[in-house]
Amino acid sequence: MAEAGAHLTSAAGKEQPSIFELLAQESLMEAVRPALRHGVKVLAESNPSRFGFPWRRFDELYLLLDLLLQNHFLSHCSASFSENFYGLKRVSGGRGPPGRLGLPGKSHWRSLLLLCLVPYLRAKLEAKLARQRDEEDFSIRLAQSRSQRLYRAAVAAYPYVSSAWQAWLFGQQLLFVFGVARTHNPLLWLARVRLARLNVQDIRDMELKSSETGNPAEGSLARRAWWLMSQAARGAAVSLSNSLSLGVFFLQFLEWWYSSDNQSTVKALTSLPAPPPPLHLQQDPPPGADGRNCPLCRRLRTNATVLSTSGFVFCYRCIYVYVKANRRCPVSGYPTEPQHLIKIYSPES
Repeated sequence: MAEAGAHLTSAAGKEQPSIFELLAQESLMEAVRPALRHGVKVLAESNPSRFGFPWRRFDELYLLLDLLLQNHFLSHCSASFSENFYGLKRVSGGRGPPGRLGLPGKSHWRSLLLLCLVPYLRAKLEAKLARQRDEEDFSIRLAQSRSQRLYRAAVAAYPYVSSAWQAWLFGQQLLFVFGVARTHNPLLWLARVRLARLNVQDIRDMELKSSETGNPAEGSLARRAWWLMSQAARGAAVSLSNSLSLGVFFLQFLEWWYSSDNQSTVKALTSLPAPPPPLHLQQDPPPGADGRNCPLCRRLRTNATVLSTSGFVFCYRCIYVYVKANRRCPVSGYPTEPQHLIKIYSPES
């Protein structure tokens, strides 16, 4: 799609893209991650034994896929996936006209690290912050060492750092709109690159680079093995990019559908009756078993707490420690977070 429309945008004689194109390409990759995360969550809930590991390690697996995809596009198109989708390229920073397609080695690796590691670290920090809020909401005060206190202080300072970053980003975008800055995003400034539109010569360079890739008939065994691995990585990146290109609007729809602003509509349309208990619970209980016992400690429940994902009831401390460590229900295996714990209050308690 980028190749098909590049000559139309370059005919106007203006190489610098508009702020609307830049914001649109950023929103594209921001919509892909939550949509894929929801898809993995649905698979994990349908089959916890098979898809539970991808759900628990989603951030790390997504980081590997993102590194593979972005490295392929930076190497062959001098742009990230979303930038190439909108007909843009990365060029070395400066006020002169953009040169030929291609990034220097340092700019390539800086761009790759900032494209992939910054979203990964931000997602992990936000997850840690959410867990800390859950602990405060549930009034959990576990013993803390000095390093844990420093860690909690760093997590508590993250919202202020995030606000300062958003203010910097907004100021950079304003400077770009008024022509003062050459980049709209501080990450591009840190990578020492800026964005420009693709032109006809860039399309020819990409086609020539693709045609020059051939099988080395001669060479050492290590060189052939490296070529095979690079070809396999390139094929995986091309397949992934084609899949994302075909399903990008569907992914954006999924991100909107399951957004927090739309949750009331989703619950009204997708509400289902409570599922029956597992088969082994429908049979006669074994001797000595009592429905008032905790499935984890096997003793009489204290401060009974139910998991909203599975419906099983446990002791509060037992299930909180287990869910915090394993992120799943100990009986059914359904993916579970601490916010899914619901305390039960009865008159006799």
